[in-house]
Amino acid sequence: MKKIVGILLLLFTLSGCTTLDFPSSSGLENNSFTPTDNKLVAHFIDVGQGDASFIELPNKKTMIIDAGESYESDVVISYIEELGYDYIDYVIATHPHTDHIGGLADVLDTFDVDSIYMPKALSTSKTYENLLNTIDKHGYKVKTGKKGVEIVNEDDLKIDIVAPCQDSYSNLNNYSIVLKITYGEVSFLYTGDAEITSLKEITDDISADVLKVGHHGSNTSTSKEFLDLVKPSYAIISVGKNNRYDHPNSSTIKLLEEYTDKIYRTDISGNIVVTSDGQNIEVEVEK
Repeated sequence: MKKIVGILLLLFTLSGCTTLDFPSSSGLENNSFTPTDNKLVAHFIDVGQGDASFIELPNKKTMIIDAGESYESDVVISYIEELGYDYIDYVIATHPHTDHIGGLADVLDTFDVDSIYMPKALSTSKTYENLLNTIDKHGYKVKTGKKGVEIVNEDDLKIDIVAPCQDSYSNLNNYSIVLKITYGEVSFLYTGDAEITSLKEITDDISADVLKVGHHGSNTSTSKEFLDLVKPSYAIISVGKNNRYDHPNSSTIKLLEEYTDKIYRTDISGNIVVTSDGQNIEVEVEK
């Protein structure tokens, strides 16, 4: 296995828990997995045609990456509360589209948080304005999410932002924060809705065991060249059942199948949980 946030708020400074009760049919993908207190648990929450991930880090801190549309906020909040948390250390808003940031305002109204990372991108949507107003209300500061930002750097745990690499794009998707988490010999890559334009600019090592597939499996966010660099062993797609975009695209699925047969989709499996002890990987699905 490979070793693997006219307002922009002057907030930009420019610069434990219970486990889900899954059905017994949930498959363990690595029978050599040994339970340990020091685990990374990555939750891919089913929010329909949107994105929401919650991560329990092995250093006992937590991270949320997006929270779906605003009407899905109760789903995300309940999920985190059922895990036993009332505090989130790191909030990542990948980019201003409503299916990613819609639920974050309610999340910030519910949980205390430490750090918020957002790309330096603007949107005129009411959802985006509501998020900025909520951040302002709570007095939080926002850190700009861009290439080179290091969130965590510990001996066996590193969390780095590897994109966006530029300050200006014509497509909001390309402002997406692309995040790599490395725990021991295992790594996770979260790509938001970043499209091939942005992904081609990444110069960091983006090899990863677990790939959060970009843009709900759209063919604009996954290429053979990109997958040649990632070489994923597991692929997770957050997507709504019978969505009007026909996500995931059949060509994306075919490409992914060249690299792995472990492709999981929230429209089929519901909530997906990937657990690692830094060497091995275990996958549980809701259905």
